[in-house]
Amino acid sequence: MNETISILVTDDDPAILFATARLLRSAGHIVWEAETGQACLQALGEKKPDLVLLDVLLPDVNGYTLCRQIKEDEKLRDTYVILLSGKKTASNDQSKGLELGADGYLTRPIDNRELLARVQAMSRIIRAERERDRLIEELRKVISEIKTLRTLLPICSSCKKIRNDEGYWQQIEAYISEHSHTKFSHGICPECLQKLYGDFAAEVTP
Repeated sequence: MNETISILVTDDDPAILFATARLLRSAGHIVWEAETGQACLQALGEKKPDLVLLDVLLPDVNGYTLCRQIKEDEKLRDTYVILLSGKKTASNDQSKGLELGADGYLTRPIDNRELLARVQAMSRIIRAERERDRLIEELRKVISEIKTLRTLLPICSSCKKIRNDEGYWQQIEAYISEHSHTKFSHGICPECLQKLYGDFAAEVTP
């Protein structure tokens, strides 16, 4: 749960962009920078950041429009977006950003400690969702393995070997172990004990 979170900072003010990126890097994050909406979209496609800190007022497109574009793009919609602004600070401005799909809205000026705390809170959400997705994938794999074992399997009527998907014959316990988490221990049933040892069965019975 301690994977590194990558962040794309987008702001047309060079001083704010530099200071924000430096602050986040000092906290251990991978950080990329963009000064325009177009540069932000290009970096999103190339870098695939986990989180975008997006200024609302950019020279080529406003952050509201860009946020909606990100959230409507099938390849980008899972990217978290936090809008920031020093001018669009009214309650209606914040509500608009959240309604368009932003995952957070921060107003400037903002203290460095608070900014880091907000980013860390979002990072915890991102890590939790990564862990959730990992567990779902493991569950899907297990279900797939169970379904595989439920299919029709060719089995030798003499030696009881299974013919696998590649056409090779292998011991049934080996096949099941490969397709599930089942492990085998060996023993001998009473019928086989009697067949193999006859009158000595009672003596060798534990």
